[in-house]
Amino acid sequence: MKKFISKTALLQTSIVLLQAAILFLATGPANANAPQNLLIMGDSLSAGYGINRGKDWATLLAQQLKKSHPHIKVINASISGETTSGALARLPAILASTQPRWVLITLGANDGLRGQSLSAMEKNLSDLVTLIQQHGGKALLAGMYLPPNYGKVFNERFHAVYVQVARKQNLPLLPFLLKDVGGNMTLMQNDGLHPNEEAQAIIFRNVWPFLLGNI
Repeated sequence: MKKFISKTALLQTSIVLLQAAILFLATGPANANAPQNLLIMGDSLSAGYGINRGKDWATLLAQQLKKSHPHIKVINASISGETTSGALARLPAILASTQPRWVLITLGANDGLRGQSLSAMEKNLSDLVTLIQQHGGKALLAGMYLPPNYGKVFNERFHAVYVQVARKQNLPLLPFLLKDVGGNMTLMQNDGLHPNEEAQAIIFRNVWPFLLGNI
């Protein structure tokens, strides 16, 4: 009788373990490969202003992710002229509709160009991050510098906002979205503010390793 009970218990245990293994195999990979959204919240620098469709850096990013991380879908909610306050007003509805796992924030340039309050810009960026985290997403922040004619002192204060927000919120920070582009007029459109088509690949190369290190 003891021998029979022992075999029965062993069989039951084996069945439970087998069921657990089947459940893991059925759900584990599916969850790992389930579609995951990467949301880009930015202004004209990320919206592809003046660039032929499909040639902007955000599209290049989406194309590369489709090859290397096919489960990640890029949703670009950037619009020309956007400020941190405008994005803050739009964000709740966008988060609700897209449910992103990551949000890349590339905002602030228009705040600086329009001479808006840097303390308000810092608060808006912090509030954007808080909203993203409350929706279960991970915020990534890209910093910016203004054109040299805005003055060294103001430019340093402006860029310090990104550093402060990243430090206080414990965020990954890409120091300068337009590294190797900003200030090089051969890579800018006629307005001197927006990167041209040639510059898009450089911006993509700035973003790509930063993104890979944080997804």
